[in-house]
Amino acid sequence: MRKIVAGLFISLDGVTESPQDWNGPFFNDEMGQAVGDAMASSDTLLLGRRTFEEFAAFWPTADQSDPFADFINNTPKVVVSNTLSEVDWQPTTVIRGDVVSQIRDLKEQSGKNIGMTGSPTLIRSLVKEGLLDELSLMVHPLVLGSGKRLFDDVAEQVPLTLVNSQTFKTGVVNLTYGPAES
Repeated sequence: MRKIVAGLFISLDGVTESPQDWNGPFFNDEMGQAVGDAMASSDTLLLGRRTFEEFAAFWPTADQSDPFADFINNTPKVVVSNTLSEVDWQPTTVIRGDVVSQIRDLKEQSGKNIGMTGSPTLIRSLVKEGLLDELSLMVHPLVLGSGKRLFDDVAEQVPLTLVNSQTFKTGVVNLTYGPAES
């Protein structure tokens, strides 16, 4: 079975919104290697609608010598949305309706990991449904004070298990969590 693996840049106060505005001073070769390793282990991307629309507005015309541009433009994307009907950025499949069942089916297909970046609303849903296999948080030594937080609307406890940690020279800590064992 394939794993769904999400990776996010996050501030100390839990903000995941607009990391392109605050991540720059902390991004180094170590972080690049970790992001590259995640890309290499995935052959499909799972995205929420808002993240997909933001990415679709930028990456198709970005400098294609950027390794992330090449990856994201050519990797099959699965977008969860009840409002998107057609998409120009290919290869993309839109799923709607019984999303939980469709994501379970996606996990049953052969292949590498299903990667996620951004899409905090979708990540929360997957955690709640027990469908997220790994959550990697690159915690930045920075308090933003405002912005959308990863777990803003979670009403009940969700225990997780730390499966890996790594500290980068810039003070960023890469924490990888999995579901807590029952």
